[in-house]
Amino acid sequence: MTVRTRFAPSPTGFLHIGGARTALYCWLEARRRGGEFLLRIEDTDRERSTDAAVAAILDAMQWLDLSADAAPIYQTHRLERYKQVALDLVAAGKAYYAYESKDEIEAMREAAMARGEKPRYNGYYRDRNEPYRDDPNRVIRFKNPLEGTVVFDDKVKGRVEWSNTELDDLVIFRSDGWPTYNFAVVVDDIDMGITEVIRGDDHVNNTPRQINIYHALGAKVPEFAHLPMILDKEGKKLSKRTNSVSVMEYRENGFLPHAILNYLVRLGWSHGDQEIFSREEMIKLFDVADVNKAASRFDTEKLLWLNQHYLKTDDPQTLAAEFGWHLARAGVDATKGPAPVDVIVALRDRVQTLKDMAERAKIWYGPITEWDDKAVAKHLKNDSAVQVLAAARELLVACEWKPEPIHQVIEQVATKLELGMGKIAQPLRVAMTGTQVSPSIDHTIYLAGREVALKRIDDAVALAQA
Repeated sequence: MTVRTRFAPSPTGFLHIGGARTALYCWLEARRRGGEFLLRIEDTDRERSTDAAVAAILDAMQWLDLSADAAPIYQTHRLERYKQVALDLVAAGKAYYAYESKDEIEAMREAAMARGEKPRYNGYYRDRNEPYRDDPNRVIRFKNPLEGTVVFDDKVKGRVEWSNTELDDLVIFRSDGWPTYNFAVVVDDIDMGITEVIRGDDHVNNTPRQINIYHALGAKVPEFAHLPMILDKEGKKLSKRTNSVSVMEYRENGFLPHAILNYLVRLGWSHGDQEIFSREEMIKLFDVADVNKAASRFDTEKLLWLNQHYLKTDDPQTLAAEFGWHLARAGVDATKGPAPVDVIVALRDRVQTLKDMAERAKIWYGPITEWDDKAVAKHLKNDSAVQVLAAARELLVACEWKPEPIHQVIEQVATKLELGMGKIAQPLRVAMTGTQVSPSIDHTIYLAGREVALKRIDDAVALAQA
């Protein structure tokens, strides 16, 4: 049998970072076992589901490169299928029509609590065999077994056992004509041939109900793996107050997709002390059965460390497109300045994110708009600054325009004027950037381009003599 996993988000908002981890684990399990990974959009919540949220989820999955092996399945396209399966259950005596109003259901629950019992449906219509009638309160309820237990071996949590006496007859088709979650996902997973259901442990309570529906439909029950929660550093549920929670928000903040995936794979799973994993290594080594039972804590500093690792070690050519996206967001026209690859080489040891890199790169794609007064006073308005700038300009006019020849020019100026490298580099740095902070001076000059570099030296000389 072909192993099939699925990721099934509800399009009521962005793709949460916890959802991304679930998607990654589903994807890795399928890839490791030579199976298929499928995507299902659970959009039956018509009040909260939006096309924009669907697009946001698909965009995030594409950015993370968690490709599905077939086109997404949308629950809203399968309404007739759900209706037919529900009617078949009614015809088989495994489900029934019930007609209580909301007030009657509420009174039922209150009465149960008054008796010290769990609030639940009391099964009034269970054995009445009421026929279909046009009634605004009409629902279809599943006949949950009255005795016995539901047992399953969860790949993460271990053996789980649930008494059927704890479960009431759940609604499988609502009065508004839409299926409920627990019913629709079972029909979907059967039709999609899902063999492994990997999802958050907030679904554990749903699993016994779903298993009983599988049995009623005569279908094979898949394997289950319920993943523990992701908490913030303080041990609280992730929230926008303390962390970014949207995958695309991490993109906007300058993180690389493979850094996000590398971080998420370790957020609940490990392989010895290894921290850095290629995609190929993740596929080879990951096993959902090795996922920890305990909740994980999200550490942004660790993610920043990973992101910087990839900025430093990746082929700059592979980062250029994503960096270009950030330059555009920063209002930079990348055609009016140095090649983005050259900027990446100059800055990647100095930043942790592409967003920070794009901000720092602005100086090479437009004029200096502001001069640091302290830098000007210290490095331009001194006895040697004008002499340094003039000597450098003379040699930069004709030198080969690459970082190494530019570095040789700076060394020649230092030798000629008998000054230390700092006395040469700092006036040039202020001339190129308006500040006293930049990458190596040879790269800083190189990225400006010869014409712009010479003009900035002229401007700095004028400022020094003003």
